[in-house]
Amino acid sequence: MALFSRSRRLPLDQRDARLTLLDKRMQRYELSVDDIPQSVVSLADPRSLEYPYIRHIARVIDAEGPAGEPLFTVHLGAGALTLPRYVQATRPGSPQLVVEFEPELYAAMLEALPLPEGSHVEVRFGDARAVADEPVDDISATAADGTVWRDARVTVVDLWDAAVIHRRVASLEFYRRVAARSAADGVIAVNLLDGSPFDYARRQAATLRTVFAHVAVVLDFDPVDDEGPLGNVVVFASDAPLAAVTHPQLFGAPAPEQLHGDALTAWIDGAAVMTDADGEDSPDPDDPRWD
Repeated sequence: MALFSRSRRLPLDQRDARLTLLDKRMQRYELSVDDIPQSVVSLADPRSLEYPYIRHIARVIDAEGPAGEPLFTVHLGAGALTLPRYVQATRPGSPQLVVEFEPELYAAMLEALPLPEGSHVEVRFGDARAVADEPVDDISATAADGTVWRDARVTVVDLWDAAVIHRRVASLEFYRRVAARSAADGVIAVNLLDGSPFDYARRQAATLRTVFAHVAVVLDFDPVDDEGPLGNVVVFASDAPLAAVTHPQLFGAPAPEQLHGDALTAWIDGAAVMTDADGEDSPDPDDPRWD
């Protein structure tokens, strides 16, 4: 595949956001903020997904209903709208709501990489925790077109501030509010970054288990390796049985590592639930433990 290094800086005042063209034929772009890669998206084929963790979330979305059936999907954090574009391509007509903190970045990204015509993607600008804290039926919690964050079939929690997830969007209180806005059988997908000994991810799994009846952890490296690398850890949660557990083949080959049931309990190993009072930010990627 031919690679291109052509880079374009988005016109922002406070952040260094750049779009880099990776593949001219596929119109594949990488969005980075302050030199931290955030998203890779293909305008030619939005179904082509670069990162394994994004593919895992997409496979679970695929399993949430008959192929092509519209699903109300909420995305906390926008990036380059990789998953909203995927949902639109695979489930045309799906109503989608994006909650995004940085309107300037969102507008600049969308101007450079517009959504396909006919997309039903609406945006609510604001802090995800502040929006989640609003009463579910509060009209102020709607997007400009009136779309309300309520009864979501899928909620993707991908709330990165460059390379950090802040504790206020990773606590028991926050996840309870997300659960209150989900459909009875809705699924939550939380994208984390962690490495051995997985102190942060184990606390996140313990926290989500306090809120939801079913929880599974999916990752692409050994979750018990004492010298494991830093990488993406996806936690799926729902009050209904998870497709990630009931149909593990949906992830394809090579299959990622999966933890659920007793194996997840053993991995959590008594890790403390995160609350607003005693939560913590996600690990620093520059920590020498992962060099």
